[in-house]
Amino acid sequence: MNYEGLILGAGAFLCIGLFHPLVIKAEYYFGVKSWWAFLFIGLLTAAGSLFVENTYVSIFLGIFAFSAFWGIGEVFHQRERVRKGWFPMNPKRKDEYTD
Repeated sequence: MNYEGLILGAGAFLCIGLFHPLVIKAEYYFGVKSWWAFLFIGLLTAAGSLFVENTYVSIFLGIFAFSAFWGIGEVFHQRERVRKGWFPMNPKRKDEYTD
């Protein structure tokens, strides 16, 4: 049997599952300026995927990197979801939501 697809699919699923709450929390506590952290994590893991010899680890790091890159856009979308009232607003940063 060939388990590689299931292993990599599970890794992708875990990355997506990890980044969904990370984006929500990052936007809540730090606002859209947190996109730099997602960029840094993405670049770091993308570079790591180029230098790791293990194929599975390299692919997982690539998936993680592009999940982080996707998170950059999601932070900005999360701000819009907060403005619409779909997610709670951080009361310490009300001015960011009143553009």
